[in-house]
Amino acid sequence: MARGASDQEIKSAYRKLALQYHPDRNPNNPDAEEKFKEASEAYAVLADGEKRSLYDRYGHAGVGGVGGGGGFDASVFQDFGDIFGDLFGFGDILGGSGRRRSRAQRGADLREDITLEFEEAVFGTETTVTVRRNETCETCRGSGAAAGKAPVPCRSCGGHGQVRYQQGFFSIARTCPTCQGSGTVITDPCPKCKGEGRILKQKTIDAKVPAGVEDGTRIRFTGMGESGAFGGPAGDLYVVLHVKEHSFFEREGNNLHCVVPISFTQAALGTEIHLPTLEGEHTLRVPEGTQSGTTLRIKGKGVPVLNGHGKGDIHVQLQVQTPNKLNKRQRELLQEMESLTKIENKPQPRTLLGKVKDMFN
Repeated sequence: MARGASDQEIKSAYRKLALQYHPDRNPNNPDAEEKFKEASEAYAVLADGEKRSLYDRYGHAGVGGVGGGGGFDASVFQDFGDIFGDLFGFGDILGGSGRRRSRAQRGADLREDITLEFEEAVFGTETTVTVRRNETCETCRGSGAAAGKAPVPCRSCGGHGQVRYQQGFFSIARTCPTCQGSGTVITDPCPKCKGEGRILKQKTIDAKVPAGVEDGTRIRFTGMGESGAFGGPAGDLYVVLHVKEHSFFEREGNNLHCVVPISFTQAALGTEIHLPTLEGEHTLRVPEGTQSGTTLRIKGKGVPVLNGHGKGDIHVQLQVQTPNKLNKRQRELLQEMESLTKIENKPQPRTLLGKVKDMFN
């Protein structure tokens, strides 16, 4: 490392060495322990501005007390605690004070899937969701202890939530495996929940589905998941919606699309067709001379905007159907019309041909 390295660069370098040579990661390896000790002693010097200045001027002689009988500076201990706390999750190093971990834990989030009719998704609905979840035990009120009893201090850690180990020249505190850091254990568990503080129950929840939801929409119900353990906050419930397809409408965002067949004469002469929509029957005027593939729009009859205002439209694509069976009279009339209609059967420009293809794709 360069002589002019910053404090952050020094700290980063020490983190890397600590990870590589820490005794926990190199059991029964005296060389790794020695390198770890050297790195720690070096950091003790470089992390202290005054000692670093002495080292720069006088070398090892200026800081001889750091690695010898003088021990480490107390101000450096705090930096060690920060580093090791980040790297290994140790709550207490070299005699620092540790913290007990609360027994309270947040409840798990839950997911339930429900299927809606197409119209229910468009206009919204109210439904119910049945979930199986852990709820706070009513007998012990979530404490996990029997009536009249309470958690007692953990014997393994003396109620501190941590146990101390000697690692080389370090004294390291770790989370107590007996009480999981809480400092207490339940010796007389609640007979109903067996000390868990929660009981599995089935619950029916009212769910309001807003208008305009789509297939795959996820609705979050805050605090309706599992109850937290030992007084912790409840999780959330996520309801995932699956929407059935409509018989002839296809949804695209807030718009609806459908295809309606019309006859050759309706397209040529124009007509009115009665189209069923989600809000009732609608009369749609087809102008004369309509070509097959023409799309007409019905404004404001589509899907409501979710949590907003307004609605989408209905796009109606008209397809002219050619009869494949004609009776004698129909054939006579069409032949008469053919004699009165003159269309030159010449190839169209490529641009027009492309437009015709697009209408049928």
